[in-house]
Amino acid sequence: MKHNNVMNVGIIGTGLLGSAVATRLLNTGHNVTIYNRTLEKTKPLEVLGAHVTESPKKVAERSDLVITIVKDLDAVEAISFGKDGIVFGKHEKLIVSDMSTINPMSSRKISQKYSQYGIPMMDSPVMGGPALAEKGQLVVMIGGKKDVYERCKTVFDSIAERTFFLGDNGMADAMKLAMNLQISLLALSLSEGIIFSKKAGLDPLVFLEVLNSTYFKTGMSTLKGPKMARGVFEPSFFLSVMQKDLDEINYTAEQLKVNLPAARLARELYQKAAKDGFAEMDYTGIMAYLEKINKSNS
Repeated sequence: MKHNNVMNVGIIGTGLLGSAVATRLLNTGHNVTIYNRTLEKTKPLEVLGAHVTESPKKVAERSDLVITIVKDLDAVEAISFGKDGIVFGKHEKLIVSDMSTINPMSSRKISQKYSQYGIPMMDSPVMGGPALAEKGQLVVMIGGKKDVYERCKTVFDSIAERTFFLGDNGMADAMKLAMNLQISLLALSLSEGIIFSKKAGLDPLVFLEVLNSTYFKTGMSTLKGPKMARGVFEPSFFLSVMQKDLDEINYTAEQLKVNLPAARLARELYQKAAKDGFAEMDYTGIMAYLEKINKSNS
């Protein structure tokens, strides 16, 4: 499948999501240049046809659009403005789009800093994991200038089933945090339902069957629920990353002066789980942590 309007796209950060986005773009005919701090993670993409570079600057020099998909705010700033950062590869066509999950206030500051170099920047976090990225079925949220988004719409159309343009810089990051709050609380609710039903002598798979036959079913209870009930927590999104996102959610809530008691509790539970050895599990591995504390209480 080839697009008529092919772009030169850079991907910085080839973790679970970054690799999947790069794979999808390669499979839809885009020219893809990649950089990752750990070189081994770029090898499978190089085999598919991606050009591997040794710095964010080199990615920028070869790309019309650079998508950054890194762990946190510090990483975004380092690849943007640090040694051999994106800004040093500036050229007339360059656009930057940050797909990392950071808070909206920091996102606005970063976009302002990019604008001082004459580089337009958008925030473009996504919903949906690596599997949906490879199928082109992500939901993409965009914050920034509409005309900048329009210039690279074909790239987002390649990876997304739906795209929401939400307004100025930071608005998409705010939406992403609101979404990830839902996910963290759903994972906790589902975990406690499974543990509760087990303790009551019920088959947790039957609990899920009943739940999924009602109005209250979710994609998580349908797809992840049976794995959780069987104790399978293969990561599509690391628990440690959800914990970092809950830090960002709570920080943003403080800045907005909004009281979110469930978000605070979720952060506390995910922090404890990450410290207790569950960090590299899937975010639904919060259930394994809750089971552990139940064993120690019994």
